[in-house]
Amino acid sequence: MNDQQLLRYGRHILLNEIGIEGQQRLLDARALIIGLGGLGSPTALYLAASGVGKLTLCDHDTVDFSNLQRQIIHRTSSVGQPKVASAQAVLRDINPEVVCVALPVRVDEAQLRDLVAQTDVVVDCSDNFATRYAVNRACLAQRKPLVSGAAIQFDGQVSVFDFRLPEAPLQEESPCYNCLFPEDSQAAELRCATTGVFAPLVGIIGSLQAAETLKLLMGIERGLSGKLLTVNALDMNIMRSTLSRDPACRACGGMLR
Repeated sequence: MNDQQLLRYGRHILLNEIGIEGQQRLLDARALIIGLGGLGSPTALYLAASGVGKLTLCDHDTVDFSNLQRQIIHRTSSVGQPKVASAQAVLRDINPEVVCVALPVRVDEAQLRDLVAQTDVVVDCSDNFATRYAVNRACLAQRKPLVSGAAIQFDGQVSVFDFRLPEAPLQEESPCYNCLFPEDSQAAELRCATTGVFAPLVGIIGSLQAAETLKLLMGIERGLSGKLLTVNALDMNIMRSTLSRDPACRACGGMLR
């Protein structure tokens, strides 16, 4: 770590739980962010500012004027641009040392598996169940940790699914996203375009996703692994609960031995 890096990341290094070793882990780390909207914006900003070595940004969408109310990584001048290109420019300005790879595509499952295989942690900041299920399957297949977030109206949630168990079956205490929301449950999918979303809520949830991602990359075990944190920003009610693994889960149940 050079003098500029010691100065840039000094407030991290001062923390006993991080220090030089933890910060170096971030500099050497790779993170994949799926979705550069309301959740992906604060997530990407904090991961870049914190010095995560390589960020792969994946989003097929372009910046719309209506996004600017909450998607804080984008600017008015970015309207019409691919979201990943808009985000990449801002992140380079914040921290030019971070390698930012922009993928303006909707990846299929095979491409997603390849991307997941090349990263250390996956942050799901998407806004639909189909993508969340696909990301969950890819992380399960590649045994990579997944930080999942969602937000609609005044309600948000964050959970961490850590599948880093090389050469070993998943254990009872390691649920996956499908255990929480089974793919065949036909859960109602709400969209902010029709139901609305409170702007600071996505900032809260995205920042929590960034915090959990940084801790995973640094090897800090205290956090939301196997937990669900829900936030109601109207009453400012925050609740944490423990998730149970479903032995009959269609995504991870067959991996149980």
